[in-house]
Amino acid sequence: MSSTLIDSAEVAEGYRAGRTLPLRVELVRQLKRRRTIVMGGILFALPFVLLIAFQVGGGPGGGNNRVNLMDTATLSGANFAAVNLFASAGFLLVIPVALFCGDTVASEAGWSSLRYLLAAPVPRARLLWSKLVVGLGLSLAAMLLLPLVALAVGTAAYGWGPLELPTGGELAAGTAAQRLLVTVAYIFVSQLVTAALAFWLSTRTDAPLGAVGGAVGLTIVGNVLDQVTALGHWRDFLPSHWQYAWLDAVRPRLEWSDMIQGTALSITYALVLFALAFRGFARKDVVS
Repeated sequence: MSSTLIDSAEVAEGYRAGRTLPLRVELVRQLKRRRTIVMGGILFALPFVLLIAFQVGGGPGGGNNRVNLMDTATLSGANFAAVNLFASAGFLLVIPVALFCGDTVASEAGWSSLRYLLAAPVPRARLLWSKLVVGLGLSLAAMLLLPLVALAVGTAAYGWGPLELPTGGELAAGTAAQRLLVTVAYIFVSQLVTAALAFWLSTRTDAPLGAVGGAVGLTIVGNVLDQVTALGHWRDFLPSHWQYAWLDAVRPRLEWSDMIQGTALSITYALVLFALAFRGFARKDVVS
């Protein structure tokens, strides 16, 4: 039925498939949703929570002879921002990615509004494209929000200064800002697998929680498998194996090799899953 409607609409005066469901309309819809506001509030509050924890606990690294990135949190605003990324990259930043990309199509099906969007008529590829772009955009915004707030909070609490490295030495403030941008960019790319998995599941189910939970669950399984040293080099094929490759960006000399491998693996898996989502949705019998 959808294809017949689209065929007849294409000859109607003024109809342009590329103008249906504009990105700005989808973006406004998603920004107004409660889960977007709640997720943004959590990420905004995290730096304040860590600041209070350090104030109450007397600073990180107490009684530990080994110096790591967490131990440098109170040395400058740049260090505080880097520590916030380190504390959240493994799990917390997975949540908004899975939420924004996994909830998008499944929620429409759950509300029984998906078939009406397609009958508007909005081409299926256009609908998926709009929702994917907005989902990825919100995911990137979430990843930028955390370090920006942390940098502001850390600078107010500990001052503006160089990024003190746990291995010794420091990076000038300008260089540190560039390295933090590299870090955020890599974390975003490394999470494309989670985004693609959540998006694919979202096109296969009418339950948003199933899509989001499935993506988060499989990400956790990947993290667990990466700890199994008996797997040897097979772990190199796990995206989670490279999730902390960005730590090479907070060293005196920027190393790219691990980040390049992690990026290549993540993009490869993501492209396959995105292709499966578009192909499967194009053939799906939408009844909700």
